[in-house]
Amino acid sequence: MNICNKKYKAILLIFLSVVLRSFAQSGETVTLTIDEAVDYARAHSRALKSADIDLEIAKRASDNAWNVFLPDVQATGTLSRTTDISSSLEQQNTLLRFFGRPPVSETESMHWAAVGNLSAGLNLSLAYIGQIRAAKAGYEGGQITREQTERKTITNVKKLFFGLLLQRDNLAIQRETLENARRRSVQAAVNYRNGRIPELQLLQAQVQYENQIPETEQAETSLAQQLDMFVFLLGMPSGTKIELAGSIDPALIDVDADDLIATYGNSSLALRSLDNNIETLEYNLSALDFASFSPALSLNWNYQPMLRDALDSNWFDKDNWNDNGAFSATLAWNITNMLPFSSNRQKAKDLRANLEKLKISREQLTENQKLEVRTAINTLDQAKRQIASMQRNVELAQRSYAMTLRSYQNGTTELLDLRDAERQLNQARLGLANQRYQYITALLNLEETLNTDLTVKSAAATTNGGTR
Repeated sequence: MNICNKKYKAILLIFLSVVLRSFAQSGETVTLTIDEAVDYARAHSRALKSADIDLEIAKRASDNAWNVFLPDVQATGTLSRTTDISSSLEQQNTLLRFFGRPPVSETESMHWAAVGNLSAGLNLSLAYIGQIRAAKAGYEGGQITREQTERKTITNVKKLFFGLLLQRDNLAIQRETLENARRRSVQAAVNYRNGRIPELQLLQAQVQYENQIPETEQAETSLAQQLDMFVFLLGMPSGTKIELAGSIDPALIDVDADDLIATYGNSSLALRSLDNNIETLEYNLSALDFASFSPALSLNWNYQPMLRDALDSNWFDKDNWNDNGAFSATLAWNITNMLPFSSNRQKAKDLRANLEKLKISREQLTENQKLEVRTAINTLDQAKRQIASMQRNVELAQRSYAMTLRSYQNGTTELLDLRDAERQLNQARLGLANQRYQYITALLNLEETLNTDLTVKSAAATTNGGTR
């Protein structure tokens, strides 16, 4: 079932990539939900691609860690010429005279010899066991690092997504304020022509409208730039125009610090990475101890055929070849490495000291994680109270603005009072949106700390343009 889901997801990502590229080329706008943004980042994030390469390197090292047991095999062939062969030739002629045979004369061929060599050496040590285990632990550490990178990437994508939604909501409020200022300016012009208001009020309304235009245009430019940056971070084709589908409206949850720590405390990627570092260091220390206190077995085999008179002799006649090869088995034990003041033992002491430091770091990280969880939950609880309070404040500000607007239209309220009521309403809206964003950010940080999903269910699947 999982395999089918993975295949379906892979096909969906490929289809999404093709669609996005076609949209980028056609200049059309792509509507992107938070889930689609996360899936696209998983498939195309440059940080994740780099992490995949690092993981492949660690996997290859782990899969081939057994190659320390491969013998060192070498094959060589040498054709050599001896400059002075008078002594060896004299010895040969002495033997020939002893057996009543005529001596031989020196020839150029006698100076030449062909030597072949085939050797194999194998070193065996108990230290290899620790080295292989360390390589396996290194691959597990690479998997944890890859998972950390993915979790961090997803968290950043979600934060950026909701941050852009917040920026979009702010822009929507500015546009609404600009439109209200335009309408008041038009109405003021009509009232001035009808003699209902003095010229000063007309100028005030027009100035307010003109002041709002550059601020709104700047906010629009800033949002467009941030969307382009988001496209770049997702790894989408350059020039892709996107529109975010969603709103900052998180589902508020109730969580308990002790329950979260007890349930997800050991799931923390930071703790798992530290545990892996401790395990790897222990394997390296074990390998160093084996290398110090146990002997190493060295096996060497050498086959060395030699042919004299290489220029005149028949190379294919086995009787013309001599074998000078040998086999040896050596048991070596480095006594110096066993001495407590040797460099080997000092290195072991350093490893043990670093191992103790890692264990202390783990204890500190565990306590720090508990503190982060409690702090995050306090932030969530405070944000929930602030959200409830600001929702009521938005309702009150909306009523106040509506009443002030009616009074202004009836001529019983000054423009300054209307602007104050509008500013209070906008502040209330922005405050509510900001608190909702702070709640989402705190919850995402908590999820990253515990390496779990606590259901950040915003209205990301809707197409509502923002909080009102």
